[in-house]
Amino acid sequence: MTRAWALPTLFLLCGIAVAGLTFRENPGEAAVILLVLALVAVAHSPLVFPRVTGAEEARRLGAADGRPIVFWRPGCKYCLRLRARLGRDADRLLWVDIWRDPAGAAVVRAVNDGDETVPTVFVAGRPHVNPEPAWVRSQLPPPA
Repeated sequence: MTRAWALPTLFLLCGIAVAGLTFRENPGEAAVILLVLALVAVAHSPLVFPRVTGAEEARRLGAADGRPIVFWRPGCKYCLRLRARLGRDADRLLWVDIWRDPAGAAVVRAVNDGDETVPTVFVAGRPHVNPEPAWVRSQLPPPA
C-alpha cells in the first residue's frame, strides 16, 4: 500500500518545499505552485480511481455480470488517461490495483511476457493491453 502513495507523496513534498522557498518573494506564486503540485499528487494517487477490487473477486464479478476488468497501478499515465476519458463510466468497470494485489500483478505478467504492462483490460476473458478508452466504453454491458 505504501508503494501506491510514494509518487503522490513525493509530488506533495516537492510542492511544499518549492512553495516554502518562494513564499517570501512571492506568496501568490508559492500558493499556485503548492496547489498545482497538490492536484498532480491527487491525480497520481489511488483516490481518483473507483473502488479497487482484488483479482479473484473481480474475476468472479466479471464472470457474473460481464463487466470488463482493468488492471492498473498508481502513477501510470496510461491508466490515468483511461480513467479520465471513461469519466462516469469508469464506475461500471472492475479495477484491480496490481501494486495492492499480488495475484493481479501475476495475471498481468502472465499475459504480457513477464512485464507488468498496464492498463491491461480483460473483456470476456481476453486481455487487451492499453486499449482505447472509446473501445473500452463500447465493451461495457448496458446499465442496469
